[in-house]
Amino acid sequence: MTSHPLDAADELNRRARAWRSEPARSTQLEALALAVTANLPVLLWGEPGIGKSAGLERLADGLGVPLETVIASVHEPSDFAGLPVIGDDPAATGVPMAPPDWAVRLAAAGRGLVFFDELSSAPPAVQAALLRVVLERRVGSLTLPGPVRVVAAANPPASAADGWHLSPPLANRFVHLHWTHDPRTVARGLAGTWPEPAVPVVDPAKAAGAVARARGAVSGFLTARPGLAHHLPDSAEARGGAWPSPRSWEMALRLLAAGYATGAGDDAVAAAVVGAVGDGAGLELLAYLEALDLPDPDKVLANPGAFALPSRGDRQLAFLTAVVSAVQGDLTRKRWEAGWAVLAKAVDAGVPDVAARAAADLAALRDLDWPVPDGIDGFVDLLRLSGALPG
Repeated sequence: MTSHPLDAADELNRRARAWRSEPARSTQLEALALAVTANLPVLLWGEPGIGKSAGLERLADGLGVPLETVIASVHEPSDFAGLPVIGDDPAATGVPMAPPDWAVRLAAAGRGLVFFDELSSAPPAVQAALLRVVLERRVGSLTLPGPVRVVAAANPPASAADGWHLSPPLANRFVHLHWTHDPRTVARGLAGTWPEPAVPVVDPAKAAGAVARARGAVSGFLTARPGLAHHLPDSAEARGGAWPSPRSWEMALRLLAAGYATGAGDDAVAAAVVGAVGDGAGLELLAYLEALDLPDPDKVLANPGAFALPSRGDRQLAFLTAVVSAVQGDLTRKRWEAGWAVLAKAVDAGVPDVAARAAADLAALRDLDWPVPDGIDGFVDLLRLSGALPG
């Protein structure tokens, strides 16, 4: 059989593309995986050609999910809003908006990653259409399944062809991660060995406690720094990145919870949190968390007499909020009563006002068949005023 002139060339190219992998740590890929685990939209900022698409392919392979890539800059708004399809009787059935093929494939798979590339090169009208996909998960008349994750990539305006700043409503719905390259990693990869970072996996046994810790931490921090709850930057460039708002603080909370539940590296958690609320607010939160050292609320509920209440008011509030959230996450009479034993520490310390909100929340969790525990005595007047207990 006569070989084709290109057969040898194809074999050469196959050999040049062959590579093996080795375990390695990658902060940026771990931060990306953390945000994907938390099911938060992610935006990767980086220069062209540094491996953003390759990173997404490795992540999709590691998660065992399909990946659909959409070049946002070459699409029209109707490609995301859907194209009208006229039926037999539009007056009776309406005009459905047909979704594109990539959305149909993801809906059929039930889970996956959709990767919107060159987002900053898309004009504002296309960005506005994409906002509905990110916010409502709607593409035409199709709703993407909840397990479908959204990742986008953008080049800085200085290096993007006809680049645009992202609109503040769109930018504030993403976790912003800066994607860079390590020359040593590139050199080793071109020698035939690329790193294969491990994907963080949630430990189901840690999930409830992780959420409780994150709630306490973020609530305590914003109690101490209320001015950071919402701050829209002045410049258009800064508004197109990460900045603090109630929405982005909720994202930070979910990232912290995912970090606690997966055991992700501190650097990856830090990058993800800063990517949600911005450099200033994010770095302040991280410094607060380092000093906070919040104990595991589940361990405290298992032995409420063996802990000491923190001395600072914001840390007391963070701790008590975490305890009540942990009770809510796994509500039993024993844990509910242990929660009151913890809150009683605030009464003993002479600061029942700090525990007032936590006490009202804990009282609201009571099953009517459960007797009123002794630890509630110090809060009775307060709870009656709030309506949590009958007069």
